[in-house]
This record gives sequence, structure tokens and C-alpha cells, in this order.
Amino acid sequence: MTATILGANVSPFVRKVRVYMTEKGLPYTLQPVSPFSPPEGFREVSPLGKIPAFTDGEVSLADSSVICIYLERCHPEPALYPRGNADYAHALWLEEYIDSGFMPKAGPEVFRPLVLAPKMSKEPVSEEVRAAAMAVVDEHLRPMWQYLESQLGDAEFFVGDALSIADITVASAHVNLWHAGVDVDKSAFPRLAAFMERLFARLSFKTVIDEEAPTWSQRGN
Repeated sequence: MTATILGANVSPFVRKVRVYMTEKGLPYTLQPVSPFSPPEGFREVSPLGKIPAFTDGEVSLADSSVICIYLERCHPEPALYPRGNADYAHALWLEEYIDSGFMPKAGPEVFRPLVLAPKMSKEPVSEEVRAAAMAVVDEHLRPMWQYLESQLGDAEFFVGDALSIADITVASAHVNLWHAGVDVDKSAFPRLAAFMERLFARLSFKTVIDEEAPTWSQRGN
């Protein structure tokens, strides 16, 4: 039986699981679910009503981090969590940094006003709204980019010498900013900007970005 991911394709947390499963070579189906109008019975799979939820035979799970750890235990190769204890913990920390620190600013205060709200209202973004969103980028996201730049250093990946859950999580969050027309400042954070270009070019990311862009991308608008 093919596993099912329940959620909206533009969610960075849904995208994280989709990219993770693609990198693992695991088949899945995506069942579209909006957290704003979930189907009846959705809370039986996701008790908090959040996306993604996940079913795999008789197993049902919620929360992207829990889903990925479950899949890692079921399918340990290729490894997407570092083997060493310290590296494993560091990868989990970077995932938490993005999920609980970065996304609460990048999502509600940048992506929502610049992409989701105008999509729902069919009204263009006002200059006032755009200025407020860019102020969040300058005041809150730039310091986080500085931290990520320091964590990446001169390496190709955030932890060790191979792709991990840390890289997938960082890049997935930034796809939403890309849709909003917000890029990592190359002049200030060249290594992080180059990392984004590399990850977005990977087939696992490129496939979902190409799928999402016609509906969600505001670049050039």
C-alpha cells in the first residue's frame, strides 16, 4: 500500500515530507487538505488539525518531524539523519530552528501577506503591506540568515558531508519565500544563497517548486 501525505502542497512542512520521501525513493500520494477547511474526520489523523498528516497502512501520524523520523526508522537507507550522536542532535536542532523559530516569522508575516492573502482576496498587495513584510525580513529573517550562514560555513551541507533532514528543512522553508519574491541576500550571505540555488536545483525540490509555481509564485508581480 502506498503511503499518503495529507496537506496542501505549498506548506513548507508538507513539502519537507515530500522531498524527504523523494530523496528516499519512497512512493506516496498527496491528498490535498486545507488546514482552514479540513475534511470531516481529519482530526482523527491529525489531532491538532495541522498539516501534514500521514497514513501508511494501519499507521497514522501527524507532524512533519515525527513523520520523517518514522520513515527513517522504517527505511534507514539512504540515511537522511546523521549517524554520529552530535551530528544527529545538530541536525535536529537546525530542523527545530527553522520549524519553530524561522517559520513563525517567514510564514504568517511574509508569505501570508505577500502570497496567501492576495491569492484568497484576489486583491493586489498594497505598498503598506509589502513594506511591513519587508521590515520583517530585515529585522527578523536577516539575523536568522546570519546564523544559518555561520552554521553552513564553507561546507556543501549543514551537517556532515551529505544531504540531511537539516538541509531539507532549511530549503523547504525558503521555497515559500521564493514564491513571495524574497531571496537570501547574496551580497551579505553568499554561502547560504548558493546553498539555496543548489538545493532548489535538486530534482526532489525542482519537481515540487515547478508544481507549485503556477499557483503560488508572485515573482515578478
